[in-house]
Amino acid sequence: MTMQLLLILFVIGLMAGTLSGLIGIGGGIVVVPALVYFLSFSQHQAQGTSLGLLLLPVGILAVLNYYQKGHVDVKVVGIMAVGFLLGGFFGSKLSLAISQEALKKIFAVILFYTAFKMLGWDAAFVKWMRSF
Repeated sequence: MTMQLLLILFVIGLMAGTLSGLIGIGGGIVVVPALVYFLSFSQHQAQGTSLGLLLLPVGILAVLNYYQKGHVDVKVVGIMAVGFLLGGFFGSKLSLAISQEALKKIFAVILFYTAFKMLGWDAAFVKWMRSF
């Protein structure tokens, strides 16, 4: 691995970790697009790599900070972890069964929908549609 590649990967990890600790997002919102656009990974490679990142205890220090302040419900985490485990298995099976182009479109729609909802544009859009 070149020093440049190591630096790019470190910065992607740093940004993903920072945003994860800051706003609780999964690294996929940063890691997947960064790997695709900066390192020319395929969509499948980027998603697999992002999931591989989740397997390691890289978020433990951020979790400890939140836990110490009483912001981690261990029971909820346990239940969601089981769902994530199963969802990850079936989601990866589905992902590998569809084309990269279809997968990119699904990923983009989910990102757009999430941004749309979080910005509150969904309510404004409904209000605007009702005006017709």
